[in-house]
Parts: sequence; C-alpha cells; structure tokens
Amino acid sequence: MADPIVVTADVRVPASALTVHAARASGPGGQNVNKVSTKIDLRVDLPAIEGLLDDARARLSRLAQNRLDADGRLVIISQVTRNQARNLEDARARVAELIRAALVVPRRRVKTRPSAGAKRRRLAGKKRRADVKRLRARPDDGD
Repeated sequence: MADPIVVTADVRVPASALTVHAARASGPGGQNVNKVSTKIDLRVDLPAIEGLLDDARARLSRLAQNRLDADGRLVIISQVTRNQARNLEDARARVAELIRAALVVPRRRVKTRPSAGAKRRRLAGKKRRADVKRLRARPDDGD
C-alpha cells in the first residue's frame, strides 16, 4: 500500500484514495523499455482528500477537469525517468503541487477606470489617424 501524500499540515491524501499502476513506458530506452514496467499511472479519488475546504475543492476540480477519468478520479501519468520509484515520486509530487495550487485563493480583480489624461491621449491618437486617412482620400468635386 502506498504512503499518504502530505500536502500541508491540514491537507493530506490518504493512502486509501491512491491507486498506483505500473506499465511499460513508451519512448527511448532500448530493450529495457520493452521488459520493465517503469511508467506510473497514479489515480487519486478527489472526494477522499482530507482537510480540503469546499472552495479549494471546487478550485481543484476546475484545475483537474482535463485529467479526470470516467470515475471522476484525477489521473497523473509519469514516465520521465527509467526508474519506477522515481516516476512514482514524480507523480506524487505533481499531485501535491496541483493540490497546493488549489489552496491558493485567487486575488479579486479591482475595477479601475482610465485617467482623464489617458482618455485624452487615446482620443488624440484616434483623431490623428482619422486626419491621416482623410488626407489620403480623393478630393471632393467642389463646384
């Protein structure tokens, strides 16, 4: 059984929420890649994560929406190294990083208005451009 993933002092992923499956990796590696299962497929049951507040859980669902399987579990696949243990550590670190990102409360956007000077400069630029285009036009037939 895998160890729990401790994200912070309050938030952790229990071992019961983790499913680890090893498979043969793709890519370079010679004959080794054909006989050794080094790729790690780590699945995390999101509702089982302990200590996660509702708003953080919603942010995590939004962050992980493209990485969910049919059962709603987070899927992390790691095959960066030729070593199964290091791939498992990489996958666990990526899960912790994703949860840490969900714990960060986004700052609220403060509405601002353009200054009077900025409005003047913008309108002056538009006026200059209009004058350039007007001077390019064919002169009217003034009788």
